Amino acid sequence: MHTRLPTWAILTTMNASIINIGDELLIGQVVNTNATYMSRALTAVGIVVEEVCTIGDNASAIQSAIERHLSLYDAVLVTGGLGPTKDDITKETLCRMFGSELYENAEALANIERIFAQRGFPMTETNRRQALVPRCCEMINNDLGTAPCMWFDVSAQARACTGQSAVAQVLVSLPGVPFEMEYLVDHKVVPMLQERFQLGTIINKNIIVQGIGESFLSDRLEEMEAALPESIKLAYLPQAGMIKLRLTARGTDKTTLQAQIDQAVQNIRTAAAEFIVGEDFESIPEVVADRMKRLNKTLATAESCTGGKIASLLTAMSGASEYYKGGVVSYCNEVKHSALGVAIETLDTHTAVSEETVREMAEGARKRFNTDYAVATTGVAGPTGGTDTTPVGTVWMAVATPEKTITKKMRYNGRRQQVIDRAVNEVLAMLARCV
Repeated sequence: MHTRLPTWAILTTMNASIINIGDELLIGQVVNTNATYMSRALTAVGIVVEEVCTIGDNASAIQSAIERHLSLYDAVLVTGGLGPTKDDITKETLCRMFGSELYENAEALANIERIFAQRGFPMTETNRRQALVPRCCEMINNDLGTAPCMWFDVSAQARACTGQSAVAQVLVSLPGVPFEMEYLVDHKVVPMLQERFQLGTIINKNIIVQGIGESFLSDRLEEMEAALPESIKLAYLPQAGMIKLRLTARGTDKTTLQAQIDQAVQNIRTAAAEFIVGEDFESIPEVVADRMKRLNKTLATAESCTGGKIASLLTAMSGASEYYKGGVVSYCNEVKHSALGVAIETLDTHTAVSEETVREMAEGARKRFNTDYAVATTGVAGPTGGTDTTPVGTVWMAVATPEKTITKKMRYNGRRQQVIDRAVNEVLAMLARCV
């Protein structure tokens, strides 16, 4: 348990930076998911993340980065370099920077002993050293791991030790193991920041748009965007076959900010209603999942060129079993016929990549899985397999509903994965508009 301290300051806009330490991040061996998670957690409570920095396991690089960030940001969060191995040097670097010394923290040691007892392994001296923390920090117990979290009040005396004119109020050093970091951020670090600072307000609103290019959408929203108050910013976030519009409002009066966001959303709806697929979601699969569950509808998939990507995205989300019954990856004509009931005559006459085939695929999946809806895709994702009449990037897609089956033909440019991703978003957007 940390000691409760009085609120330090009222920061109508608290800015922060994130420093992720690890050679494995720099060489691309490990994807830096920590930065994404931390940014979202901080933004959600009104802290503006202005910089993310990735550095290697090097003491001089760590010190240089921390000194620079302390001179720029109110809060600096650091992950990595806190384990038992020789390249875990963050706490020694921080100790030297703040003119402090390492000592064995009894609470941290007890936590390490508890974890090793649960695992059934003896604790070594190397593991015991993880209980050493700088005397100038506030140790935050890591309930899920052996590397403690360290909270530094960046006082005038501590800042003087860095040789910089720092503005930071706090520096927090966290372990780099994702599930440990996530637990500490959610349950300890963010609550402490909220307790010790009076933070401003940030409101985010996502609108998913599909079926219009970014430049054309920008033209439609030009007048609306020019009229936005200074407290609101609009960002265009293009993805495969879709655009996520993100409205961000920052300030101190939550009621006023929400009213401004609501008005901006209404203006976007007026300008681009026919292209809006959903709101308050990160992706089109999320929109589909929400509507299916809310309306108690069921879905099946029949995929050829998308190779099971639709099924994968849907089942990656919790609760998919409430609406998704199953699917078929019918990559060859034999399976299109035997598993989905596509007529041999259809395949012979119109080929596998045709409106007739994709229609029968969708209707066959809906019938065989006994669902309310079914989606189907067939095409040439490339880079090989195209012909003069069916070039690479050609995709036919269909949505079978209780009343009708709708089809669509698209021709995509780009690499194989881009073609697949765009086709997936396209057909799911068709489905979302049907439901």
